[in-house]
Amino acid sequence: MKYIVILCDGMADEPIDALGGKTPIEAARTENMDRLAKDAEIGVVRTVPEGMTPGSDTANLSVIGYDPKKYYSGRSPLEALSIGAKMEDGDVSFRCNLVTLSESETDYEDRVILDHSSGEISTAEAAELLEALKEGLKKDGYTFYAGTSYRHLLIQKDGKTMDLTAPHDILEKCIGEYLPKDEVLRDMMVRSYDILKDHPINKKRRAEGKNPANSAWFWGAGTRPALASFEEKNGVKGAMISAVDLLKGIAVGAGMHNIMVEGANGGLHTNYSGKASAAVKALNEDGYDFVYVHIEAPDEMGHQGSMEDKIKAIEYIDERIIGPVADALHDSGEDFRMLILPDHPTPIRVRTHTSDPVPYLLYDSTKKTDGPGFYSEKAGRDSGRYIEEGWRLMEHFIQS
Repeated sequence: MKYIVILCDGMADEPIDALGGKTPIEAARTENMDRLAKDAEIGVVRTVPEGMTPGSDTANLSVIGYDPKKYYSGRSPLEALSIGAKMEDGDVSFRCNLVTLSESETDYEDRVILDHSSGEISTAEAAELLEALKEGLKKDGYTFYAGTSYRHLLIQKDGKTMDLTAPHDILEKCIGEYLPKDEVLRDMMVRSYDILKDHPINKKRRAEGKNPANSAWFWGAGTRPALASFEEKNGVKGAMISAVDLLKGIAVGAGMHNIMVEGANGGLHTNYSGKASAAVKALNEDGYDFVYVHIEAPDEMGHQGSMEDKIKAIEYIDERIIGPVADALHDSGEDFRMLILPDHPTPIRVRTHTSDPVPYLLYDSTKKTDGPGFYSEKAGRDSGRYIEEGWRLMEHFIQS
């Protein structure tokens, strides 16, 4: 049996008046998901435990089969695993976003956060800006590491964890009350604006009508994680396909292989077909039993508040990943199971994550199930199937 998870980050949503009361999943053309749903188990699963922050970190840990209450030590340490940043006991890592702040105010505290991703800035541009921060914010005990696009890291030697606000949670809000209470981090953020605002990269971006990456934003503090081996835990050899350092880091921690796909960038126009081809090759040719394909685009479009682009992202996933992968695995003659779900909702209305349960679709090529014939949030609720502890879904997927 081969196993594949198609994780559509932030895909779940709420009914939207402009869509006639439909959700983006219901409004999107999803012929392949609906085709599978005729013979699939549909249900809902709570991926974010009660009392925990609804992030892609806790939610994806759940989906991959790790109880966040046991294994979660912060978001950024998982990303540190991905980019090879070494963490010692006592070190604390922080996510360092390159964000867009308003520029008309005099004081830093009065600025408004306009974009948590600086217009999905390219990795090459971001690397230059991070070099400027490394030089301008140099301080003993603090080290910057470059990641992907707007997502980077700061590691503090012998630090302490603290509550910090995720930038995508406060879009269009004045930042003053959300700044770190830690004086060093706060000072670094203030100084980062002066370093970045007139950097040649940002001058060029403004001239092209793009959002400038004019400030660092620290959040997601955590300590070094320790995940159990995925293969030892589940008895299958696994691989991860993602453009996002968080997911790559989870894979490193779990002893899974990261498969890199050229053109995979975490945005709306990522290389969907390349991810599909890589997944099929891993299962049919390279000896992997399990592949986790993570697609960031629906989440990013939710944060941007773009209903139309979120629908496009869902349609691209259905057309360019789910359909081709299912067809290729059927044609290969291999028995397989496919699990399709979001990690959490990212509703257009709030432009950030919520912790509501999400719908899942579990297809088994060896079984005929009387499924509803369509996949959606409502189909999941109407099924009567509910998994309270999200990390148990992986056990159900592989071992049932």
